[in-house]
Amino acid sequence: MTERVVTSSSPDVAKDALAQDFVQFAVDCGVLRFGEFKTKAGRMSPYFFNAGLFDDGAKLGRLAQFYAQRLLASGIEFDMIFGPAYKGIPLGAAVAIELARLGKNVPFTYNRKEAKDHGEGGTLVGAPLQGRVLVVDDVMSAGTAARESIAIIQAAGATAHAVVIALDRQEMATEKLADGSTRDVPYSAVQYVREQLGLQVCAIAQLSDLMTYLSHQAHHDMGEHLARVKAYRDRYGVAN
Repeated sequence: MTERVVTSSSPDVAKDALAQDFVQFAVDCGVLRFGEFKTKAGRMSPYFFNAGLFDDGAKLGRLAQFYAQRLLASGIEFDMIFGPAYKGIPLGAAVAIELARLGKNVPFTYNRKEAKDHGEGGTLVGAPLQGRVLVVDDVMSAGTAARESIAIIQAAGATAHAVVIALDRQEMATEKLADGSTRDVPYSAVQYVREQLGLQVCAIAQLSDLMTYLSHQAHHDMGEHLARVKAYRDRYGVAN
């Protein structure tokens, strides 16, 4: 896979180009797939994004480059990185390494699900949580993981400041009702984290970028998926 160099004086053009490169990269790696997939919310989605399939050094290194480019372009200020267990651990570490390579060296820490009662003990590993903390994750479904990260960060006396994700699905989140059932809500997980939890959020790409990619692939096999993705967006989508 070759890396495209973006040269433009327009931030919007540069953002779009980065997003398109990322979508192509995710497709090439088999991370972004098309078909019929059941989501945690019980919806039948025409696409599926599995960041766990960035599964070798070259893929993870390239992924970290996308995260770092998006972060540096966003202007979001932060003092350290937190990688929530489990997918956020390798993502956060890789992003910290890439940022250091680009001249922004920041501390990194992650959590484990169960506390150790020996060695350093506790649930946190790495640098002490302090200052403005950036959470690195793959996607947001309902904001649950963000709330858990915020609780961990605040308990350590630090400030949960921002979240960076690979893909913003731009679809309605769900909330659990008293009887255990769920219902759709008229805002996305990203909107919830921004507006209700007060964190800045940036994503390498959004559903709108995926649709742009598919529209440009109309003469290839990928073009056939556009109508299904559009129908899914029309039913569940929100505009961030």
